[in-house]
Amino acid sequence: MRDVLSAVVGKSVRQVARLRGGGSALPGLVVEKLDPGFLGRVLGRLPYGVVAVSGTNGKTTTTKMVVELLEARGLRVFTNRTGSNFSRGVVAAAIQECDARGRLDADIAVLELDEAHAMYFIDRVAPRFTLLLNVLRDQLDRFGEIDTTAKLLQRIADATTEGLVVNREDRLVAAIGERTRERIDAKLDVREFGLSDALLATFPSDDDFHPSMTAAEAERVERPAADVMLLEVGDHEALFGIDGGEYRTSLKLEGLYNTFNAASALALVRQVLEAGPIAPGAVTGRATATTDELVEALAVIRPAFGRGEQLVLDGQPLELVLVKNPAGFRLGLASFQADGVAAMIAINDQYADGRDMSWLWDVDFTSLAETGVDTVGGTRAWDMALRLEHDNVAVGFVAEDLREALTQFRERTGGRPRRIYCTYTAMLELRRALADLTDVEDVW
Repeated sequence: MRDVLSAVVGKSVRQVARLRGGGSALPGLVVEKLDPGFLGRVLGRLPYGVVAVSGTNGKTTTTKMVVELLEARGLRVFTNRTGSNFSRGVVAAAIQECDARGRLDADIAVLELDEAHAMYFIDRVAPRFTLLLNVLRDQLDRFGEIDTTAKLLQRIADATTEGLVVNREDRLVAAIGERTRERIDAKLDVREFGLSDALLATFPSDDDFHPSMTAAEAERVERPAADVMLLEVGDHEALFGIDGGEYRTSLKLEGLYNTFNAASALALVRQVLEAGPIAPGAVTGRATATTDELVEALAVIRPAFGRGEQLVLDGQPLELVLVKNPAGFRLGLASFQADGVAAMIAINDQYADGRDMSWLWDVDFTSLAETGVDTVGGTRAWDMALRLEHDNVAVGFVAEDLREALTQFRERTGGRPRRIYCTYTAMLELRRALADLTDVEDVW
């Protein structure tokens, strides 16, 4: 009866909120207050359990890849498709998809979790599997030092019951894997995803900006074997190393960082499928896949909204590239050719972006010096313009108001392909403005 009552209340609140133009997370907030155990009961019935994806960068796209890889194997997947990674957003998504009895028509849940708000989630639901992506200098005003973020991710790992996948190339995340494996009561299957030696310089970590050891010392560090390796990257293609074999595939994903995220998704899905359902007979059949089948399914996955998303504006392509920290911005600039494309940079400093924009000074913008940046917008537009000036990057127009900046960018760059590098809230605001001008997807 509690499930029925919570479902009815949540769906009613959702309907009222939609009529008034309210937020999608409001039903989750109400049900959390009335019935704190709702989420644990609903997700606790799923045959394959709960998969958590966390880390400072890459959660949304990686979650999308994991979901679509599992769906390609016939599993019914519940997920927070809007990208709302606070617990109330997950509850709201569950309310939307559950029936009148409070039951989900799903075999498994794959959930993107904010590093800090995951603490509330894991107190109510223990993930069966967890993927930890990275710890980068993102939103330091929220978390303080990156060691604090790493401690939050360690708590998620400690709450996980069966399988953990970590980034071998991220010092802090790799250490979580080692500590988990070495615990006296260790029962988790701990796996890694990683890079070939040739690609290490292409995917910088925060240690590359502020190294804690010399290059010679770093070379002597022995890295554990990785379950899935990214061996080579090309133009919309990649070569993965899995179980001693090499698998080359084309990709619809945009950006080098998403290619590395693909390696993490492959490692996690392999672990989930090998483990199977919690109780035999809980699902019809057992989802399995060969490595060839997983790589083939990966080839058709498109990026999540704002993560290398491609739109069409005035008959010309427009790319949205999310940037949140020095490593991510550097990889974003390296992923796309500047020649022949009009560029805009949109920088906000709202809560979801992080208030501290000093990280912009750790990004090398000289790759834009030849072509320049046509427009800079957002609440920190003038800070961004000043940063570009120091790298001799010409700026054509600056406006703090993003709609004004977009209007000018559109008028000044007619007939040319366009690209916008943007922080999170700037991306959301721009997508709302672009929805009045072209076709824009609501979710992934």
